[in-house]
Amino acid sequence: MHRLRHGDHGPAVAEIRGTLTKLGYLHHGTSGIRRESADGAHWVAPDAIFDHQLDSAVRAFQQQRGLLVDGIVGPATYRSLREASYRLGARTLIYQLSAPLYGDDVAALQAKLQDLGFYAGRVDGFFGPQTHESLSSFQREIGIAADGICGPQTLRSLELLGTRVTGGSPHAISEEELVRRKGPQLGGKRIVIDPGLGGPSTGTIVNGISEADILWDLAMRLEGRMAATGMETFLSRPHNADPTEAERALTSNAFDADLMISLRCDSNSSPSANGVASFHFGNSHGSVSMIGQVLTGFVQREIV
Repeated sequence: MHRLRHGDHGPAVAEIRGTLTKLGYLHHGTSGIRRESADGAHWVAPDAIFDHQLDSAVRAFQQQRGLLVDGIVGPATYRSLREASYRLGARTLIYQLSAPLYGDDVAALQAKLQDLGFYAGRVDGFFGPQTHESLSSFQREIGIAADGICGPQTLRSLELLGTRVTGGSPHAISEEELVRRKGPQLGGKRIVIDPGLGGPSTGTIVNGISEADILWDLAMRLEGRMAATGMETFLSRPHNADPTEAERALTSNAFDADLMISLRCDSNSSPSANGVASFHFGNSHGSVSMIGQVLTGFVQREIV
């Protein structure tokens, strides 16, 4: 899709404005034409403008969803907007190999199944085989057709059996136990080091030194020092390639890595810009990587 940003206008901007209004990031008083419908107010102005208010709303949404906060609605932000607009019960949920379902409605279903003790995976909004099996187990337990399809009858049963006390994550507990069993030492662990950019993607070049050069040099130094302490290290890419984020993740999974460390640089036009940030996996549904969270704290502490 075309990347939309401040200053753009048209029906696509109206769609984004409508979605963010429905999600509570925009007030009804912002510019546009409002039409009431069964699923709430949404904006249908044929030539809606991507103004400052919409820019702020997009950034707030990106921040909440763990996306790059740039105010630009590209493929990732647009996909996340669509996923966030789904509410449990608005559509039938089913496991589809060819076109898997993603959305906040799937996350809500996973959370309900988790509270009832049927789902022990990560609440990620992806209707995969684990969600299908958990839903089928719930259906068998309460005596309805165990087809793994979340339709009206299953939803009614989930509401009737909703727990009084919620919270806690079986997935987090199992991940903590996995980390505990592997021991506190990094020696013997399989680590993937992921330097950003690469090949034709150099990033910003200053005084003949590029972001890609810095990242590759840092990766080489890390690899040598980590290997010297007994870790099994791999690089996510060769020097002359720039794989996609998905390809880098697939490489890490193929190595069956215990840990993946991604190295990235950034640039700013201001000479006073400085600092370091460390990130670990997390999503807007409350799921986080426990080992990533611990390691990120150590990395940030040591660098600072």
